[in-house]
Amino acid sequence: MTDKPLIPPSPSEADYHDTARDEPGELFSRQDPIALFADWMAMAVKKEPNDANALCLATVDADGMPDARMVLLKDFDERGFVFYTNTLSAKGRELAANPKAAMVFHWKSIRRQVRLRGGVSPVSEAEADAYFASRARDSRIGAWASKQSQPLESRFALEKRVAAKAAKFGLGPVPRPPFWSGYRLIPVQMEFWRDRPFRLHDRLQFFRANPEAPWQSRRLYP
Repeated sequence: MTDKPLIPPSPSEADYHDTARDEPGELFSRQDPIALFADWMAMAVKKEPNDANALCLATVDADGMPDARMVLLKDFDERGFVFYTNTLSAKGRELAANPKAAMVFHWKSIRRQVRLRGGVSPVSEAEADAYFASRARDSRIGAWASKQSQPLESRFALEKRVAAKAAKFGLGPVPRPPFWSGYRLIPVQMEFWRDRPFRLHDRLQFFRANPEAPWQSRRLYP
């Protein structure tokens, strides 16, 4: 029997050093959650060692069982938050059946977190084409080769499919596969969390009845 891995102890007061530049009260004067997210993302890009745009995406399967995985945010604005994937993957199938999702961004380096919930819709064909064309060529070939979320008999089988697709396209263009596209989460709820000493964190929640309604906000107990 092996020893259990050590679980870090509860933080001390010194561990709660706040890396934020704003004062505690400033968070709650903000009125635009998209602009606030942009500010926090810019801060994270400077501080996170890698993938500041990484997020946990949660969906629900046909049995109502939650499913979560890490994906990369590729665009955001007032219309919503965009990510791309194989539409036949587990997340793609789940979103086709139940087009709602949740996202969580957690930036350890700046001790902040953002949660989003809302409906999901496909991006336009033009958006998907433009983003796919911006990817590295090997990534585009990989998108054709991968039967994402399907059983894989061996690593060699994957490499064989990649080689076959590379040979097929040769030196020519690699178009976007018909089963690869993007999704936009249109939030109706956004929560901003900021670390504070002794678990007395700051939480600011923005909410609206539907994507056309104006945002409202409220503080939440930590």
